[in-house]
Amino acid sequence: MADRVIELAHLQKQFGDHLVLRDINLSVSKGEVLSIIGASGSGKSTMLRCINLLETPTSGNIFFNGKNITDRDFNLSQYRAKVGMVFQSFNLFNNMSALKNCIVGQVSVLKRSHAEAEETAMKYLRKVGMEPFINAKPAQLSGGQKQRVAIARALATDPKILLCDEATSALDPQTTQSILSLIRDIHDRLGITVIVITHQMSVVEQICTKVAILDNGTVAEEGAVSDVFSAPKSKAAKALVYPDGYDQDAVVADNETVVRIVSVSYTHLTL
Repeated sequence: MADRVIELAHLQKQFGDHLVLRDINLSVSKGEVLSIIGASGSGKSTMLRCINLLETPTSGNIFFNGKNITDRDFNLSQYRAKVGMVFQSFNLFNNMSALKNCIVGQVSVLKRSHAEAEETAMKYLRKVGMEPFINAKPAQLSGGQKQRVAIARALATDPKILLCDEATSALDPQTTQSILSLIRDIHDRLGITVIVITHQMSVVEQICTKVAILDNGTVAEEGAVSDVFSAPKSKAAKALVYPDGYDQDAVVADNETVVRIVSVSYTHLTL
């Protein structure tokens, strides 16, 4: 219990008559890299937006380090300052340089001095390899460079959790590998907890330690990536791991260990 950074308890989200999230119960421990995957419309992005309270849950509770963030008297500004967000579309200010994009939130939300905010921004722009481009505006940067700036901006608030919503889906394969390596390196060096929304199974395999599979607004299966991918139990998980319908039980003799190897081209998988 003590190491749970985020816990969702009986979370539900409804838009009109459409129930998007149905009684979600899920926890994320400190230092984990959790991937939330599922078919289009399964509720992945809605769940992430609820975690950051960009969407207000219809019912249920969300706990951050044991405190209920859905309580009316909870300080949302302080909470959001501890949660970094990286979007698919980068969400950078087009009229600001890379450096200023990483400064503005610190000054306006965290009330840091401009000098402190600039020092922190430079620290993380160096970490993501963008120091040579601090004066460039988004229009002058490639997709991968924009995402690096977006990651630096998210880290500049010193978050405890990094939320990534399809952070690599708009990038080419080579740039995707670069960003994945960066996220993995940030996790390893800073010990930050990461929650990733993706439809790219290769992302899950490369950087995630735990996976939760959503199906029709519910958690169909969750567990260590190696366990779920080697022996999926739910119908939804099997559909992702065996997209061609391969699902054969291995015959195992006594005292033998079977390692199931799944070879699938995930890069172009559309969910």
